Amino acid sequence: MSDSPAPLADPHLVFDAVEGRRDLVILGSTGSIGTQAIDLVLRNPDRFRVTALSAAGGRVALLAEQARLLKARTVAVASPEAVPALREALRKEYGAGEQPPEILAGPDAATELAGSECHTLLNGITGSIGLAPTLAALKAGRTLALANKESLIVGGPLVKALAAPGQIIPVDSEHAALFQALAAGKRADVRKLVVTASGGPFRGRTRSELADVTREQALNHPTWAMGPVITVNSATLVNKGLEVIEAHLLYDIPFDRIEVVVHPQSYVHSMVEFTDGSTLAQATPPDMRGPIAIGLGWPQRVPDAAPAFDWTKASTWEFFPLDTEAFPSVGLARHVGTLGGTAPAVFNAANEECVDAFLDGRLAFNGIMDTVTAVVEEHGTPATGTSLTVADVLEAEAWARTRARELSAKATAEARA
Repeated sequence: MSDSPAPLADPHLVFDAVEGRRDLVILGSTGSIGTQAIDLVLRNPDRFRVTALSAAGGRVALLAEQARLLKARTVAVASPEAVPALREALRKEYGAGEQPPEILAGPDAATELAGSECHTLLNGITGSIGLAPTLAALKAGRTLALANKESLIVGGPLVKALAAPGQIIPVDSEHAALFQALAAGKRADVRKLVVTASGGPFRGRTRSELADVTREQALNHPTWAMGPVITVNSATLVNKGLEVIEAHLLYDIPFDRIEVVVHPQSYVHSMVEFTDGSTLAQATPPDMRGPIAIGLGWPQRVPDAAPAFDWTKASTWEFFPLDTEAFPSVGLARHVGTLGGTAPAVFNAANEECVDAFLDGRLAFNGIMDTVTAVVEEHGTPATGTSLTVADVLEAEAWARTRARELSAKATAEARA
């Protein structure tokens, strides 16, 4: 392991650390990660200042309110059609004589903001559309607080080629936990990474018992409040498969030394096992503001970023092995991660299409992983990742999305026949 390249995320290395207040750009500001990040910023004005915000464009009233509260200089929306409504929302928020922010619009607006002047870029966008902003932030020399795991999954070699040591700070609760636990020891002394999973709403069910689960049941996560796509990914455990690939890329630990364990309470966010037999766990009540604070403030900690445990109250912490038959997604993710190249992009894109189909009532729950597996198998063995380009990723994704739509439609038609 000592001869391996430096990991992308290393708690012992800090990229461009600054004392005092940090200027931030937040992408995905109206989503779950973005809104919690803004709560953290508003409670810590001496530590953080937001210069720009971006959002998809579906919640322009919230975006306008955020811009006013934060005194942001620029706001961006991915949908140009949202601009008139955004202008009207800003007009209502800003009084006479107040200067509203500049507006950027279009699919490249978030990427433009990612390279703008700031200390830290928080990429809270959901989906592989976060790849271009991730690359732009790295090229511009920004510290990247990465909540958009998909950009690393689909563009791993591209991200690794651009990232400087210590430039990426992970924001996923699991990877922020690993990041903190790894600070306790030398990299050469790490034996295993243990990624915890809540098990989602269907923990304990067999594959046959999952056949008829509904959209509402899948969106009823027992411990976390997240967006619909991530919540369904947690129900299928695809999210955990993506996190295994992400852990491999961030910390340069082989797949056979990254384990998944089910922990229903979601108190322990992940663990690191060292060669002397010690295991260090990072634990907090389920609240994303803690990991977000690590991403925005490291190596400093933000006091009272999130609630702590009340040790005067009894609690039970449980751990169970993963049921790989009912939830094959983690094994498939290991497979595509080992293949490398465009295979992870195909896996992720096919899953995004299948989740959309499930949420729309066009695909059964078990059909999500059945279809993703079929698309991955059709894709076959990709070219090696060393020559991967953005064009390769986009082409593979487009093919995977088309094929996933075709196969999911066929599966639904056969089920109804």
